[in-house]
Amino acid sequence: MKISSHKELVAYKKSYEVVKLIYELTKGFPQSEIYGITSQIRRSAVSIPSNIAEGYMRGSKEYVQFLKIALGSAAELDTQICICNDLGFFKEVDFNKLNSLVVEVMKLLTVYIKKLKADS
Repeated sequence: MKISSHKELVAYKKSYEVVKLIYELTKGFPQSEIYGITSQIRRSAVSIPSNIAEGYMRGSKEYVQFLKIALGSAAELDTQICICNDLGFFKEVDFNKLNSLVVEVMKLLTVYIKKLKADS
């Protein structure tokens, strides 16, 4: 089955879900962090679906590189949410849900990258 839009990709859908969850959860972060970890974690999250979409639209030649950038952003986000969790910014249930989603996105991106490299 041919995919007609980046919005059909599971990694895109899951990473978009991560962005919405990040924005919701970071509303409760300390105001003193608005230009610190709050801003950084939001940028990392938004970068994931954005790079999936941009790479898809640019075409196969550049697609793998954009997926790698998305994967890097996901790894960055993974680190940031762990830091926030250690600082007590998340409830355990929220961290667990978010962490599971981010790990799932990283796994999906890794599979996509391997598949596209094998096909080229």
